[in-house]
Amino acid sequence: MDLHLIPGAVASDEEREAIDAAIGAAAPERHLLLPALHAAQAQAGWISPGALNHICARLSVPPAEGFGVASFYAMFATKRRAPRTVHVCDDIACRTKGAEAVCRSLEARFGPAGQDASGVNGAATWVRSPCLGLCEQAPAALVQRAGDARGDEAMAAATLEDLVLAVESGDARAAQRTVVPQTDAPRDPALRLLRRVGLVDPESLDAYRAHGGYAALRKALSMGPERTLREVTESKLLGRGGAAFPTGRKWEAVARNPVRPHFLVCNADESEPGTFKDRVIMEEDPFALIEAMTIGAFATGCERGFLYIRGEYPTATRRLERAIAQARARGWLGDNIMGEGVTFDIELRRGAGAYICGEETSLFNSLEGLRGEPRNKPPFPVNVGLFGKPTVVNNVETFANLLDILSSGGPTFASTGTAGSAGTKLFCVSGCVTRPGLYETPFGSTLRAVIALAGGVADGRALQAVLLGGAAGVFVTPDELDMPLTFEGTRAVSATLGSGVIMLFDDRVDLGDILIRIASFFRDESCGQCVPCRIGTIRQEEALHRLVDARQQGEGGTAREVTLINDLAMVMRDASICGLGQTAASAVQSALQKFPLDTFEAPQEAQ
Repeated sequence: MDLHLIPGAVASDEEREAIDAAIGAAAPERHLLLPALHAAQAQAGWISPGALNHICARLSVPPAEGFGVASFYAMFATKRRAPRTVHVCDDIACRTKGAEAVCRSLEARFGPAGQDASGVNGAATWVRSPCLGLCEQAPAALVQRAGDARGDEAMAAATLEDLVLAVESGDARAAQRTVVPQTDAPRDPALRLLRRVGLVDPESLDAYRAHGGYAALRKALSMGPERTLREVTESKLLGRGGAAFPTGRKWEAVARNPVRPHFLVCNADESEPGTFKDRVIMEEDPFALIEAMTIGAFATGCERGFLYIRGEYPTATRRLERAIAQARARGWLGDNIMGEGVTFDIELRRGAGAYICGEETSLFNSLEGLRGEPRNKPPFPVNVGLFGKPTVVNNVETFANLLDILSSGGPTFASTGTAGSAGTKLFCVSGCVTRPGLYETPFGSTLRAVIALAGGVADGRALQAVLLGGAAGVFVTPDELDMPLTFEGTRAVSATLGSGVIMLFDDRVDLGDILIRIASFFRDESCGQCVPCRIGTIRQEEALHRLVDARQQGEGGTAREVTLINDLAMVMRDASICGLGQTAASAVQSALQKFPLDTFEAPQEAQ
């Protein structure tokens, strides 16, 4: 193949060494493109033309295509950049904690976002970032370091002083932590998915086994694939990623598909603003996820699995890497698992900052070394998924439920919750709330009860609105708090559980500003593949800017903008290829329908 390499571009010795280590000595395949790009970025702080040439020559990928992939992801730089980058979240949860004022202060001190920070001799830059999945610890940031000091660190509850220090020296002193209030004394004895959090060392396989680890896999192996599938089906487990598809039905379709091989994928690209439940499981109970994936692979005939984790989760990534290595060394992954002749192994892959890759077919393309753009469906992944083969794909929370299902039995699991929503649900509570954090309750609890569990609105303020389900969800008014948090209960009132986000906004929050941030998020994250989403998200944001600026409205202007937003929403919902475009207007529309329009007008002094 004539690759048409970039003329005169040669990788440095350090870049070649890092890239070759990522690709390895095995026959190079295109699906290694993403790890190779990560290696180049980590070494130099950007993907230089020379590094791109070397990657593409090793993997037989035309540089034009390699550049197309590299430029798709927000965490990759294709122009020279300082070796240290501080990503400062200015998304909706962090905005309620003062992130916008912090960003303005950083701009005044170091210059505009994305440029070399003044006063640090080209060693650092800072950029604005969408949600980093640390919403319960807002405001959040992520420090990326390249070269000899390479490595990423997440920062939580970061003050302006913390962020200034991070830009100037790379010191991420405001380290993230785990916030699961139900594990504080007195510990909630009813926890299931979170029962090991705070009790078990997440980096010790022995500690995990001492608390029941691998008992569920042992039971599955003793029952065989057919009975394991039956238990999952009888559990009535629905997918926890938002679509709520029956897990048993999906698994049976893959298991019975005669095409081989089968693949299993864990979608851990948790990028929905306000969501952090999967991050907590991966950080605090990584062996549980590995065990659950192994059970799923055994039941569906998969020998190879991929765990695709979002690139902004450095702690979870490190812990999963260690957990996978320990499980493999002790015979819980690889060939002849537990001496039962079962083969299954997991490859961990990092995303690089693309919300769209949370959509399953976009994730497949990303894993295959392509741009993370969605595919048309059908065909569905159970028939044509990763590498064109039958594929099981579930998110972290869905997999985590398997251990209870196998331990107690499918019918027992189904007896918790409601007829249409079995089991327990993880809720990410953030914003203007007294005790933000991750909460686990049986399906059927009301929204009011979960908010009360989190201590209610912070500082005794009045509740203005609740965002349910994330940026792709809907706004709920204080009059709607008694809705049951079930799939069927939220559908009945045209709401959604989505990814389990419950974000509170008190009477001080500017909802117009929040809506514009949601709209700008979808504008930035649209992959641009289809016109309705690519253009519709831009026009939606423009209309919202006009709507909140009373000076631009004129007579009848407000009604005109609302009509335009509704028309755009209809087109995006009906004609977009994937869920991003189909739900990009959901939260905006719900807010405009449920709240007086003057709620969103910016105060005159702010205009």
